[in-house]
Amino acid sequence: MIRFDSVAKRYPPGIDALAEISFQVEPGELVIVSGHSGAGKSTLLKLIAAIETPTAGTVLVNGQNVGALRSSAIPYLRRNLGLVFQDQKLLFDRNAFENVMLPLAIAGFAPKEAARRVRAALDKVGLLAREKAMPIALSGGEQQRLAIARAVVGRPSLLLADEPTAYLDPETARTVADIFIDFYRVGVTVLLATYDEALFLPRGARRLGLDHGRMTS
Repeated sequence: MIRFDSVAKRYPPGIDALAEISFQVEPGELVIVSGHSGAGKSTLLKLIAAIETPTAGTVLVNGQNVGALRSSAIPYLRRNLGLVFQDQKLLFDRNAFENVMLPLAIAGFAPKEAARRVRAALDKVGLLAREKAMPIALSGGEQQRLAIARAVVGRPSLLLADEPTAYLDPETARTVADIFIDFYRVGVTVLLATYDEALFLPRGARRLGLDHGRMTS
């Protein structure tokens, strides 16, 4: 599913975010990437999603060298990915239903099928009753769950999340973690950058550690 071979990422003016990173994630695995702030966790996820390209080495996703993809091919890669960003990137001028609908509209789904999928995704994260709510009216935990619904509405085989439980109270963090565990248990490959290892390690996760851009485990 995912393979890194001696991957490095350097940002100007010579800042090494990642160096000599090699690992593999098999289909259906739950993997957490842990490490201090600035360890390179977010950069690693961005390389998988082709938001960034490696300075050296190869990143393979489903056999594709994502660093060598043409820009026109990247949207097709991302149709199989669910992305949950640390800042959520919700559209605050659209309600919950419309936020989750957006990727399906871009992909050209028929309106009736798209609406069915949106409501199924909202139901999965416990927000079906709030489909007409604007993001500003949702709590922090609800906003995070909305971002997850948007990420999974296309039924991706790979779900990536950057600090999905950050800044949440313990109970809400556990609720959000449970959602990722549920997807893992039905066969979705889940890769999370997180400080909250205790929410995932006892529940089948494998840990990849980063320290100043290098792997420690």
